Amino acid sequence: MVHKKTQLKDIAREVGVSTATVSYVLNDHPMSARISEDVSARIRQTALDLNYQPNQIAKSLKTQKTYTIGLIVADIANPFSAHMARIIEDDAKKKGYTVIFGSSDENIDKAQNLINTMFNRQIDGLILAAVDKSQSQIADILKKGVPLVLIDRYFPMDQVSYVGIDNYGATYEAVELLIRNGRKRIGLISYHTELVHLSERNRGYLDALRDGGITADNALIKTISLHQIRQDVERSLAELLQAEPAVDAVLFTTNLLSINGLRYLYQQKVAIPEQLAVVAFDETDVYDFFPISITYVRQPLDELGRAASEVLISQMENKTEQAIQVNLKTTLVVGQSSG
Repeated sequence: MVHKKTQLKDIAREVGVSTATVSYVLNDHPMSARISEDVSARIRQTALDLNYQPNQIAKSLKTQKTYTIGLIVADIANPFSAHMARIIEDDAKKKGYTVIFGSSDENIDKAQNLINTMFNRQIDGLILAAVDKSQSQIADILKKGVPLVLIDRYFPMDQVSYVGIDNYGATYEAVELLIRNGRKRIGLISYHTELVHLSERNRGYLDALRDGGITADNALIKTISLHQIRQDVERSLAELLQAEPAVDAVLFTTNLLSINGLRYLYQQKVAIPEQLAVVAFDETDVYDFFPISITYVRQPLDELGRAASEVLISQMENKTEQAIQVNLKTTLVVGQSSG
């Protein structure tokens, strides 16, 4: 048996009002302000009772909006990306928007294909975790007039909205802790990239060493490929542990570097923190499997996700071109691994 789809006139008949009145209430039309709260509540409840589903295609044709947001992250399987994506999806849903996802896998061509696909689906706006060397890609998006918010990764472009963290301050604080704990040979493992947020973490590391009276040693700074993380992390740690004199601490600048690095150190039976103090970046359940508590930089993922959603939706609905740039504070969670 085929059930007839509920229409506005069915709700109007049930409540005893005009079809126009039902439309005003369910579409939040300015005229709905003239309708009593009691009638509005009855209309919404009746719509729920009758399982009313709005015709999204017709609504889109009328409003020139699809009520769809695109979200491109580096890797949706990464806990960092997955958590933020869920927060963005939940926040957008509350405001009447659907989110479609994609993973760039740190590949600029794949990111472009995803952007093209989302534009073909006529998204109303895009939240993007930028890929390395993607400045021209971002400029093209802006030329098309599609509202854009960069999340986590950003470039120094005045006209672009972004939501990120104080990367410099987070890393400075982490290195400062290691210095206070008596560490003097502090290694850094980061990516070989032009992404500004990682450059800022490197700068925080160098400035903290300088302010702590320690001369930076380039041999202790290891940059690895985004596409062969495990092998490069293991090679870098082996080199740091064999250095003369050996390192007594290491800071990983992302969660994937942290996870791969801690796995290798555990396999090599490196005593943490007695032989090597460790500070990681980002929170992950993997840390729970290590015999000691891990010191790490906690990013405010919920706030990052909500802020990105709110900034984008505000730009879409208010049609503002003014860039909004947000830098949130992190928390250094101190465990046993930092000595």
